[in-house]
Amino acid sequence: MTTRASVRGVLLAGLAVTGSTASAQDVKIHAFLDGRLVDAPSSTSFTEGGYGKTRYGSGDTRLQFGGGGLIVTAQATPSLFGLVDVQAQTTDHRMLGLVESYLRYRPVSLSPWRWSLQAGVFFPPISLENDGIGWTSPWTITPSAINSWVGEELRDVGVQGQLQWRGQGNSLAVTGALFRRNEIAGNILPTRGWSLSDLTYGLGDRIRLPDQPSEDGQRPTERYDPFRRVTNQIGWHADLTWRAPSNTRVTLLRWDNNADPRAWVPYEGGDRLYAWRTKFWSLGATTQSGPVTWIAQAMEGGTLALPGTRHVQTHFRSAFVLVGWNQGAWRPALRVEHFSTDNDSSFGDGGEHGNAVTAALAWRPRDWLRITYELMCVDSYRSYLASAGQSPNVRATQVQVSARLLY
Repeated sequence: MTTRASVRGVLLAGLAVTGSTASAQDVKIHAFLDGRLVDAPSSTSFTEGGYGKTRYGSGDTRLQFGGGGLIVTAQATPSLFGLVDVQAQTTDHRMLGLVESYLRYRPVSLSPWRWSLQAGVFFPPISLENDGIGWTSPWTITPSAINSWVGEELRDVGVQGQLQWRGQGNSLAVTGALFRRNEIAGNILPTRGWSLSDLTYGLGDRIRLPDQPSEDGQRPTERYDPFRRVTNQIGWHADLTWRAPSNTRVTLLRWDNNADPRAWVPYEGGDRLYAWRTKFWSLGATTQSGPVTWIAQAMEGGTLALPGTRHVQTHFRSAFVLVGWNQGAWRPALRVEHFSTDNDSSFGDGGEHGNAVTAALAWRPRDWLRITYELMCVDSYRSYLASAGQSPNVRATQVQVSARLLY
């Protein structure tokens, strides 16, 4: 079965199950459409085959299509819930991808204990930023480097179970999942490094790799499907989440795709695309004090590929703190973050390190309209660029004004 056929199969299966059991009043349709004015930095964006850290680049100032999405939810019974999320974006090339499609069974419980089982395509429970419609952030246009990577390369195609205990004001939940088709996750960190972008890739989409000159001097465009199956390896993740009053939440998660780093599949152009054995820890916390919300998250892990007799091993880490103020129609926010990779590679790439500061002001004068101004400054250093004849320092300032229609 091809990837496109798989996407259609999962989408139709989700709609058929939810539609056959849910009444009209239990089905909800959400949608968003985003247009924006962008003043892009001069560096070549990763979406254009460069090493720029932002979604837009090459110094353009123009109107852009930020993206659109259609999200259908169905509460088929008090215990059965379904969701389908399809999104379209056009920055690199035209993309229409299935971002999520799952069914969740959670029986009604009158005791402190509650359990649930979920199956389909869904995000691992990592992000504390992206809790808006279509896995978007209500605070900024661009998520952190951590959650930018989650949107690009991490997705569960499998099953997830949760056991939760609920007290008077606190709750504790243990969640575990088994998944496939995420063996390539990790490829982008040693190849291109961290990025900051609100692009969310779905099943059937393609991520662009940095352009590399060939022997004839041409720069072929290479893309890959981040959710392509390489072998039948089963990955897993597990987390422990504590919730308390004042919207306080702390989550500790371990993720491991259990990939075979020697396994590979052919590129569409004939080259080899290797699986990456990727595993990491993620720790996130959020709390609220009056109108002020605090979000902090840190991630640390490693990824390994063994192409032939060579090896590429990368240790990666990133952390951020976001503070936002929610008062009526206005939501100002400030986020500060750090990211880095250390590469032990046969190809001699030493890795990167960088920092980013993002300031945003969102205004929602109507339920169906949100206007967001965002200023993002990124300062990074990648040693490989010096050996390639480019400046290893990549500094970028990106300004966006987004008008998002919500339904």
